[in-house]
Amino acid sequence: MSGHSRRNFMIGAGATAMLAGCGNGIGSRGSQKIDGRVAAAREYMYTNIPGAQDLAYKASGVLIMPLITEAGFGLGGSYGRGALQVNDSTVDYYSAAQATFGIQIGAQQYAHALFFMTEDSLSDFRRSAGWAAGVDVQYAVRSQGANLGADTFEIRRPVIAVVFGQAGLIVGATVEGTKYMRIIP
Repeated sequence: MSGHSRRNFMIGAGATAMLAGCGNGIGSRGSQKIDGRVAAAREYMYTNIPGAQDLAYKASGVLIMPLITEAGFGLGGSYGRGALQVNDSTVDYYSAAQATFGIQIGAQQYAHALFFMTEDSLSDFRRSAGWAAGVDVQYAVRSQGANLGADTFEIRRPVIAVVFGQAGLIVGATVEGTKYMRIIP
């Protein structure tokens, strides 16, 4: 690895480590803090994204990541913590981390939810040592002021992602390439 590549790698690794320290913290109240943020994010999503509650009703489980912080300057990363809910009850806690490379500068925060539309997709997610979001994730987007739409419910993909609550200077947020790991807060 050249000196320039090594330096860029170290900057990216440092940014990711710093982001890992952001958010919910580790301690005796970690799960309570995550639960509170998840409840607020779920309520925001249901109130502001028409059709999201119906999508959740049809899903086998929903992973809600209430706060993802992303930063980058050439190299970057994102990190956040959330909870997997089945029948509106939390069953596990997860972290989400992503490293990014390329032309980028800035920071943003956003929330997202993964809707596991089949029992198999939920089971695969829960059994994995570290699940990475890839091309099997379908993004549900809504048009200006509209519901998620009938086509959202006709999607045959096993996992549907909804990104919401974006604020910051980086344009666009995606879960593709994000790695999810079960945690004990």
